[in-house]
Amino acid sequence: MNVLKGIITEIQSHEGISLVKLKSNENIFTSIILDVPDYLKENNTVKIIFKETEVIISKDLNPSISVQNQICGRIESIKKGVILSQITLSIGEDKIQSIITTNACEQLDLKENQNILALIKTNEVSLSAYD
Repeated sequence: MNVLKGIITEIQSHEGISLVKLKSNENIFTSIILDVPDYLKENNTVKIIFKETEVIISKDLNPSISVQNQICGRIESIKKGVILSQITLSIGEDKIQSIITTNACEQLDLKENQNILALIKTNEVSLSAYD
């Protein structure tokens, strides 16, 4: 599980659904939240949580797609397995993991130190109180 420290910069709410914008170092994330809990207030520090399997890798650094969480990074390491590959990404001061199929890794011809774009759908980003 990827866990980053973030600060809430904006909350837009309507009919029990909130779009929350956060800053983690220099990266901006968005998350969809149902029924906003007490700890979700602007300027509060929270945990930004998303699964490794939800991190999409793009070699196109400027895609025209609907995914809101588009984080520039660099491939630090690749551990290829028979079916799945684990990719460690440096995104500024943080590191996150992506798990994609080895077939996709080979088709994209991913290499260490390569610049990539990490994509995470807004509904796949969870938030929790920062302890």
